[in-house]
Amino acid sequence: MDTLVSMRVFCLVAELKSFAAAAQRLRMSPAMASKHVMQIEKRLGTRLLNRTSRRVSLSESGTLYFEQARQMLDSLDEVEAAVSNATVVPHGTLRLTAPVWMANSIFAGVLADYQARHPDVRLDVDLSGRLVNLVEEGFDLALRATGAPDEALIARPITNVPFYLVAAPAYLKRAGRPVSFADLSGRALLHYALYPGESFSFQGEHGPETVKLNPVLRSGNETLLHMAALEGMGLAFLPKWLVAEDIASGRLEHLMSEQVVFVGKLFAVYPSRKYLSAKVRTFIDFIAADKRMR
Repeated sequence: MDTLVSMRVFCLVAELKSFAAAAQRLRMSPAMASKHVMQIEKRLGTRLLNRTSRRVSLSESGTLYFEQARQMLDSLDEVEAAVSNATVVPHGTLRLTAPVWMANSIFAGVLADYQARHPDVRLDVDLSGRLVNLVEEGFDLALRATGAPDEALIARPITNVPFYLVAAPAYLKRAGRPVSFADLSGRALLHYALYPGESFSFQGEHGPETVKLNPVLRSGNETLLHMAALEGMGLAFLPKWLVAEDIASGRLEHLMSEQVVFVGKLFAVYPSRKYLSAKVRTFIDFIAADKRMR
């Protein structure tokens, strides 16, 4: 059997989670599709797919093989298309990881418009908040808000991300509205766990000023911090995209906007410039040009 054909069969079975569906799309019998997968498993000496009467799922070895095989086949398709002077059409599954706070209507709209423009691309988006290893875990791309991207990876700046100091009206009624840096000292803070320390430095009229707050809740999940802020637990530094609608509706207030200014930068991060797939390239170009990302 042709190894490349077997790899394509395996990848399609893994994506569709069905031998019958993959066989129908490839115009072969389910038995032949099964033989292709069994040939790979025999050569590797390990089970790639767990099969039951109702479903098909990837084994641990299968997950690793699938990610590497899928990337290789995508690259091969694009190389062949380029050599034949054909237009490279983005296709396949784009595995993307991004911060939790990008679970918002703005980013959802960007994803919807990209997929409408490139219907052959399936989006697999991880918003777990953990710092994934792109190569080992088979991700194509990461969106990361950071001041210092990993030097081992390629990082393209996309846009600035303002972080607002916000609080709910209920908290401000109870604790008072801060109007100076001194007013912030000791205030209840909903603390993002990946930010080191409890002190924050700001640029005042007479130079840098440091304020120490009182973390009453610490979490690495911005969604939880956002909900806690809405419940009036304390102050929080949250990205504009996450709180813009709450500020407009009055559910949260943007505090000390002239004095307290945090601006992060959002980067598109990927392992290598070499053989950058069409789906990754077009997605990065799309989000970089979209005005909603400003």
